[in-house]
Amino acid sequence: MNAAVPKALLRQEPAALAAPVSTLLARDLAYAYDGGRPVFSGVSIEVRPREIVCLLGGSGCGKSSLLRVLARLEVPASGDIHFLGEPLRAPHPRAALVFQQPGLLPWLDAAGNVGFGLDFEHQPRLARSERAARIEHALSAVGLAGHGHRYPAQLSGGMAQRVALARALAREPQLLFADEPFSALDAITRAEMQALLVELVHRWHTAALLVTHDIDEAILVADRILLMGGTPGRIVREWTVDIERPREAQPAAVTALRLDILNALRVLRAH
Repeated sequence: MNAAVPKALLRQEPAALAAPVSTLLARDLAYAYDGGRPVFSGVSIEVRPREIVCLLGGSGCGKSSLLRVLARLEVPASGDIHFLGEPLRAPHPRAALVFQQPGLLPWLDAAGNVGFGLDFEHQPRLARSERAARIEHALSAVGLAGHGHRYPAQLSGGMAQRVALARALAREPQLLFADEPFSALDAITRAEMQALLVELVHRWHTAALLVTHDIDEAILVADRILLMGGTPGRIVREWTVDIERPREAQPAAVTALRLDILNALRVLRAH
């Protein structure tokens, strides 16, 4: 039996979807595994330049599947996706992905891993000097200047994830797709990586769509939070996070938003 999304959580499609400038704009997406049970349906989403959008929801609601469809790693059953104003029908060279596990190649050093993918067919051809500069710049951006010679076995978990982030940045993306990239890290390292993500998005003039099930991470990182739930999954609530940074210094506002999100999750579960 499908669990309908409670009417109290449903919102009319936001007028902002018609905004003239979007990094990513998707309308009425639906997806099912091999033509079977729908995973999500009726999903519309926008990511604007230099914006971090967090896709929040419980396990199994379709967050990761939606991310893969938006990145065009999977084909939607219906709906359309536009990236930088053009229809998106295949993975785009100006979009990059970061996953929960760094996925580093053990036979390549950090610099080699960062440069991996720059020579793929769909990437623009780079002169050797430009390629080396991109790698160096990306490593420096994530705080690993001078560590390009280290191999994955010589890196801590946090350093390995920084290399994975640098690998994405080396492609000079307009959009970062990130699927719970910090969930395997310890609390301190995770906080450092969250702050680094915010800094890089603003400094590199990119945008990010971050999948997470962690309410605190969403509040600390996001400009907007989208709550996904129901069966099939859909976007049921949206919050604009206008809390001044650093948000750790605004405990009252953070707590109020956290309680509002928790209450929305309880309403979803109750239905």
